[in-house]
Amino acid sequence: MANTIETVEQYMDQVVPDNRKHDLTQLRNLIIQIVPNAIESIKYGMPYYELNGSLCAFASQKNYMSLYFLNTPILQKNIDSLRDLNVGKGCIRFRNIDQLSITVIQKILEESVEDNLSRYNDHC
Repeated sequence: MANTIETVEQYMDQVVPDNRKHDLTQLRNLIIQIVPNAIESIKYGMPYYELNGSLCAFASQKNYMSLYFLNTPILQKNIDSLRDLNVGKGCIRFRNIDQLSITVIQKILEESVEDNLSRYNDHC
């Protein structure tokens, strides 16, 4: 069966279980608030955000939700700020939005935007 999810709204309606909709809607709003010029799309079957390069994505997994930071070195640079969370090489796994620190998420996203912009400007 072909993937028919083309928008974040469809993803939220068709993929995300009801008990996670509130948390992932809050996460989506936070990303948009921090990076209002980011391009929002569906890539790899999940909501995906770009601004002069990849920034982040999120997904509802079977047992948790994931926030993927697509600039892995920046996530790893901030790993000490995330020590109370389940952190993979490029993602944070959480069960409740309240587990996430808005300040840390904002810092990682802002550093990712700056890094993308510096690489973009280096090529222009």
